[in-house]
Amino acid sequence: MAERVTTEQDESRHVVAGIATYAAAAMLLVSAAVTILQGISALVHDEVLVVTPHYVYQFNTTIWGWIHLILGIVLAAVALGLFWSTTWARVAAIVIACVSIVSMFMWLPHSPIWAIVTIALDIFVIWAVATWESPWARSRHGR
Repeated sequence: MAERVTTEQDESRHVVAGIATYAAAAMLLVSAAVTILQGISALVHDEVLVVTPHYVYQFNTTIWGWIHLILGIVLAAVALGLFWSTTWARVAAIVIACVSIVSMFMWLPHSPIWAIVTIALDIFVIWAVATWESPWARSRHGR
């Protein structure tokens, strides 16, 4: 028999998810800064990165630099939108986190530790944003 979730438990879960959303925005902002720096590094000094031969998703490091630079700028914009609790930013955060996961999977041979950490953070961002329900939305539904 399934237990019924009390209102107090439901409220505490939403508070945790709300705090996690602001934490997700902060993580997106940090991720944006590091992604931009990684992109600049790839554009300016290609020799720093490890280029593996015979990798299926092989791109020129200059192309990766531009990908990371653009992705970082979009991540920063979405993070700022999350801090302001805008609806478009919640949707965009999930989409951009998914794009970031795919990008980091393809970037894995070049920078494995950063790629794995970023993928883990993106999964947390998706969870936090997907489970949070704003107080405005809860008041409209009569909770």
